Amino acid sequence: MDSITSRRLPEVDILQVLRDASDVWEELRGQTIFVTGATGFVGRWMLSSLQAADRSYGLGVRVVALSRYPERFRREHPHLGAWPALTWKRGSVATLGPEVLEGRVDLAIHLATEADLGATLADPSAATEVIAGGTLRTLQVASRAGARRILFTSSGSVYGPQPSGLLSFSEDWPLPAHAPGARDARGIGAEGKRLAEAHCTDFFQRRAIDTVIARCFSFSGPGIPLSGKFAFGNFLRDALAGRRVAVKGDGTTVRSYLYGSDLSSWLWRLLLRGTAGRTYNVGSEHALSLMDLAEMVARELGAPGVDIGQARRPGEPTDRYVPSTLRARTELGLRESVGIHAAIRKTADWLCD
Repeated sequence: MDSITSRRLPEVDILQVLRDASDVWEELRGQTIFVTGATGFVGRWMLSSLQAADRSYGLGVRVVALSRYPERFRREHPHLGAWPALTWKRGSVATLGPEVLEGRVDLAIHLATEADLGATLADPSAATEVIAGGTLRTLQVASRAGARRILFTSSGSVYGPQPSGLLSFSEDWPLPAHAPGARDARGIGAEGKRLAEAHCTDFFQRRAIDTVIARCFSFSGPGIPLSGKFAFGNFLRDALAGRRVAVKGDGTTVRSYLYGSDLSSWLWRLLLRGTAGRTYNVGSEHALSLMDLAEMVARELGAPGVDIGQARRPGEPTDRYVPSTLRARTELGLRESVGIHAAIRKTADWLCD
């Protein structure tokens, strides 16, 4: 079923992004945008919505996208591959140099990260270098090419474990210092993101480059991977295959899921309207346990039931990972328009179409 995700994102959702961000598209007229990590879930939503805006408003944008495998992306997404405004550069942020950008760029969106949990655990220093070092190289290359604003997608994991009793993280929550000793992939990645954020802050303060940081949480919607660490995708995969929905843990883990169209419109607004040097949480405030999500998916899609992988250990704290988005809502007027029930149904319909 993973191969199905190569199809176009739903037109109705892309049109929703155009409406939600209707007052910012004009700011992209004639602009050149450098994008790293353009082939992932977030990148695909950003490219698809920008392509639609370019065609709808005649923006005349130019996009330079960095990818290790551009040919594969063009083959799997021919509608984006045929977009004349989009130029691919083969490469990685791990080895990014100034030669990747041959002319001037106006804006940059840095989405690339180390997403392979196995690789992160196998070589933590290399993963940190991809995340933090890759961010520094992206900042250097983009600023040398003239970029005036850079959006960096960080992660809510920078906050560390959510304390018991804290319902949501706000952006002013103090970030933890490096904790020595054994760490899991999430902790290693979080440390890399904290270092990457520091690079963004340094560029803003020392080089007068307008950097905006988006701390991203959990997401849902068409294009979400159906395997690996993405519970939303895993649960839909099981249910659509007619199997019982499998929860690997004890089901008490708490997450919240922002739909792809909301995510895309939020990031466009952050790039163009976010306060320079500022950090914004990006996610949903509507929290639910993985058990609740699994049961919801099973009911919505007619799966025969839910299986819990392990029993809860007495005294173990709840793994909670939920943002406060008050800053984004009050400063930029951002809102969540697609709830979790609609997200499940819309994603399933897209997968089965």
